[in-house]
Amino acid sequence: MDTRSYKTISAKRETVIGKWYVIDAEGQILGRLCTRIAHVLRGKHRPDFTPHVDCGDCVIVLNADKVRVTGNKENAKEYTRFSLYPGGLKKTVFKDMMATTPERIIETGVKGMLPKNKLGRALFRKLYVYTGGEHPHQAQQPETLKV
Repeated sequence: MDTRSYKTISAKRETVIGKWYVIDAEGQILGRLCTRIAHVLRGKHRPDFTPHVDCGDCVIVLNADKVRVTGNKENAKEYTRFSLYPGGLKKTVFKDMMATTPERIIETGVKGMLPKNKLGRALFRKLYVYTGGEHPHQAQQPETLKV
């Protein structure tokens, strides 16, 4: 019998030190990119991951307008929103959304992969999406993350 005692370390809000990552979305497939971003936002890549604690890192996504999809999703994928009024369902095709607000494509993809509670809303606030190749977060010294 082994006499050593092992103790599982649970992360606490005070002990978690967050990092900043930059991801270049140019030429990346949308779904695979969003899953990787959600994985890092949630903190599942860390050895001290705790499900009920915000132990994730901040993610900056650049070139959101250069993300791609496979198959016929460019014409068939629809984004819906509802105004809570009768007949208030609005549908937008991927191609039109890419022309107007390409940041929202990545944001909705990642938001759907996060928990639907207070923790998920707090994690979503750590996502920053930009269409160009520049970002205003140089002071945080972000590291580049391969996807």
